[in-house]
Amino acid sequence: MKKNKPLIILLLSLLLVLCSCMGLLFGSVSLDPAQIIKALFSQDKNSTVYTLVQTVRIPRVLGGMLAGIGLACAGVILQSVMNNSLASPNTIGVNSGAGFAVMLSMLFFPANTDLIPFFAFCGALLTTLFVFFLACFADSSRTTIVLAGITISSFFNAGINTIKILDTELSINLTSFMVGSLSGLTIKKLVLPGICILAAFALSLILAKALNILALGDDIAHSLGMRVFFTRFLLLTLASILAGCVVSYGGLLSFIGLIVPHICRQIFGGDARFLLPCSALLGGSFVLLCDLAGRVLFAPFELPAGILMSFIGGPFFLYLLLKKKGGRRINA
Repeated sequence: MKKNKPLIILLLSLLLVLCSCMGLLFGSVSLDPAQIIKALFSQDKNSTVYTLVQTVRIPRVLGGMLAGIGLACAGVILQSVMNNSLASPNTIGVNSGAGFAVMLSMLFFPANTDLIPFFAFCGALLTTLFVFFLACFADSSRTTIVLAGITISSFFNAGINTIKILDTELSINLTSFMVGSLSGLTIKKLVLPGICILAAFALSLILAKALNILALGDDIAHSLGMRVFFTRFLLLTLASILAGCVVSYGGLLSFIGLIVPHICRQIFGGDARFLLPCSALLGGSFVLLCDLAGRVLFAPFELPAGILMSFIGGPFFLYLLLKKKGGRRINA
């Protein structure tokens, strides 16, 4: 596997490029490669193809790639830090916490959209820290973490629904946010979250060795000179940035941080130095494929990517939950 790592990274990169090209070519209206190339370099802003490619599909493809990178890497970090294969931004309530914070930002500061990523990060971080400390000071089994996540998600979803009732104008376009969608994205909306996601991803790669050391246990990590609490807090902060920034523009996209890291870990092993880039590349491809399927299979209507992810992720989550309970295999 070690000798094949560069080849695997290359193949996953090519898969992401292929999915990106498909996202530009196909949709409710299909285009050919010549039209895409012309639209990319044309200055005719009145052209329908130019408008479709430059203002609709390119932001959508970029948003999907960033969402896959952010949520998949956040899933890797959360699963490693909490030593729980069921941990992900969706299952432990991080997405819901970020979503509730986004709603508060839209309610109290409707004119200042630049605050949305900051609020999303704060909501994600507070939720992550709450679950982490719960795991430290209470029963930290898989079931406990999942139940805590369900409880937290229910609480924040209740808060989101309360805001919907209090502000009817805000709730008009809220459906896409609740299920997770990449429609309506613009480059302007992606600039700040995109920078934060890429920066957090780069830092997570630098800290990949620390993730591997944490997996050996606290005693060994301490003996190697690691500041365990500080390192965990830093990694959880990075996971919150990754998940929160995705929620700030893509809504409550589900299960990417659960499915992708688990598949990559089973295929490529648990070395975070390799697992993080593989999960990022496969996560971007997965989101783009879900978004593309929602546009093509139901044309001229569109099914939000988050719904397809839930259709796939729900059974997958049940499989993982039934496969192991508290780290022990269930015998039928």
